[in-house]
Amino acid sequence: MNVTIVGSQLGDEGKGGIVDLFGEDADVVVRYQGGDNAGHTVVHGDEEYKLRLVPSGVVRGTTGVLGNGCVVNLETLFEEIDRLCERGLRPDVRVSGRAHVVLPYHRVLDRAEEAAKNDEDLRVGTTGNGIGPAYEDKAGRRGIRVAELSRPELLRSRLEYVVPKKRRLAEEIYGVDTGDAFDVDALFETLRAFGDRLADEGMVVNAGSFLAERERESDAILFEGAQGAHIDVDHGNYPFVTSSNPTAGGAIVGTGVSPRMVSDGEIVGVVKAYHSRVGSGPMPTEMVDETASELREKVGGFGTVTGRARRIGWLDLPTLRYAVRVNGVTGIAINHVDALAGLDELRICEAYELDGERLIEPPSTTAAWEQCAPEYQTFDPWDDRDWTKVVVEGYDALPENARAYVEYVSDALDTPLYAVGVGPDRDETVVRRNPFEPAG
Repeated sequence: MNVTIVGSQLGDEGKGGIVDLFGEDADVVVRYQGGDNAGHTVVHGDEEYKLRLVPSGVVRGTTGVLGNGCVVNLETLFEEIDRLCERGLRPDVRVSGRAHVVLPYHRVLDRAEEAAKNDEDLRVGTTGNGIGPAYEDKAGRRGIRVAELSRPELLRSRLEYVVPKKRRLAEEIYGVDTGDAFDVDALFETLRAFGDRLADEGMVVNAGSFLAERERESDAILFEGAQGAHIDVDHGNYPFVTSSNPTAGGAIVGTGVSPRMVSDGEIVGVVKAYHSRVGSGPMPTEMVDETASELREKVGGFGTVTGRARRIGWLDLPTLRYAVRVNGVTGIAINHVDALAGLDELRICEAYELDGERLIEPPSTTAAWEQCAPEYQTFDPWDDRDWTKVVVEGYDALPENARAYVEYVSDALDTPLYAVGVGPDRDETVVRRNPFEPAG
């Protein structure tokens, strides 16, 4: 049985914690898209691990794989691995030879393009880590892949082809200074050193065949998505999207496994008990009152990668219905239920109203989504309590109103509730069903 973990909103749903929780039963954890624009946090006791590239399962000691759908900043990757080693872990991380490399000039161009957008409405709010430009080069057939770093003649020829184009773009279009980020010799030496380390540590694999072999050996595989369904480049609120496919289909094309390895397993949609987003884009349930500030302070509502304050809103069922359908979600995990404790009133958006029509999923265009008015159902609040004790005692120990809240969401989505998160620690989640275990 394989399991895929996907974000059901706009990212920041607590996927890292759910991967860590269920990763106890996984042998391999695979990131299938994105780069170091992701921010997954794993908490165990007094230890907190903020991960941007290394798959979250490494905290459990599982093998981690970065699939071909990822774009990899090797400086970030090695820094992350080294920090984990300093903290006593021994991360076993493999990288697909087909994964593309994020280069220094990608980061320069990412920030320059965002800064050049004079209209605030056009700014996507990227992390500035070069992810979009790296994917642009991949689609434009001028990217550099991990496997090419160990072939010096090929690597140099690729750099000599692409770097002058990037230098002209930086200087003539964006008017930015160029330096080592656009220097062929400097880039070649840096990338060769990365290639040597990858080779010395045996990190480069053919991800598809590696994972197929592990499955033949009866290993359990967990596919880990970064970001969320509604910033998927195809299925999200374009253009306020990431440059890859966080949805479950991305687990297939982003690793090279057969569709069966994903579709025959469980697909767990991670949901935050309220709504949030970093950056621009429509958000019909956004709060602009003291409740938003209160929630943001309670949960540390700031981006793991950017540090930017998150916009806060009420839970939005239309977005969740869409995510359940697009991903083929078989069960949901609802996190941050404890964060809602003590509020005066709770709301859930059941549907939108747009031009006299009732919508139960978001419209396909961002312009239309911005015009949607939420239709709310109100819920009785619950008090704060000893959530660790609640986890020990089990699901029935949740406050009655909290159970009514999460069960309403599960029923509305016609999707079983697998877990309820009541804190950041791996021991602060009430598990109703482990997706790696047979049902019944």
